Amino acid sequence: MQSSGGVAELTTRIERAFEPAREVLVPLLSNPLLVGGWALLVFVCLGVLWWDLRQNNPQLGSMMKAVWTLVVLYSGPFGLGVYWYTGRTQIAHDSLWRRGFRSTSHCYSGCGAGEVVGITLAQGVLALSVGWVAAVTFGFAYLFGYGLTIGPLMQDGVGFVKATWDAFLSETPSITIMEVFAIGTDLLLAADAHMGELLFWSALAFSLSIGFLVAWPINVLLVRYGVKEGMSNPAKMGESAAE
Repeated sequence: MQSSGGVAELTTRIERAFEPAREVLVPLLSNPLLVGGWALLVFVCLGVLWWDLRQNNPQLGSMMKAVWTLVVLYSGPFGLGVYWYTGRTQIAHDSLWRRGFRSTSHCYSGCGAGEVVGITLAQGVLALSVGWVAAVTFGFAYLFGYGLTIGPLMQDGVGFVKATWDAFLSETPSITIMEVFAIGTDLLLAADAHMGELLFWSALAFSLSIGFLVAWPINVLLVRYGVKEGMSNPAKMGESAAE
């Protein structure tokens, strides 16, 4: 009982600490004009991305094209900026920071899809309580995040058990920190919102971007110490295509 009381007290303190931010963000994320303008901007960013992938970066693999599409869909101009800085074959040189961004984007695309599927199933279909919705969403984020790593490894000839173990070791820190902050932010902003409300979806999109920002330095460290490879250098693909 003391443990439960301690968790409840900690949750209350966190809510109080972030209440000023909530008072600012909730009206913005509930405003149809602002959210509609954001949606239009995301659509334009997707158009720019697809045009560039088709015209200037056809060498990129289908998986990375899907990754960048999801990143831009979740985060609009921020996602497009990450792609432009780190994911094009035209980058001047690669770096630890760029590899960290690509690694985070790879994780982010799968976890984001898992969150959308998990929250739709848990709240929209099963109508679970808030705690269970968060737990199911967390689980689906892990499932999709691991799957996006296990699949390519198995395509390269790695066995399922080894691929799963490698995914667990390399992706768990990134997925965990990303989802703790993403789902935590979503709960702070829209715990009482329903799927038919604008705030439900706008808070989800906003929280995903928060998760990306927090997970990026973790991925930089994982790449720096060899836990993750950080995705291949796209500039080398451009050099290979030019030969």
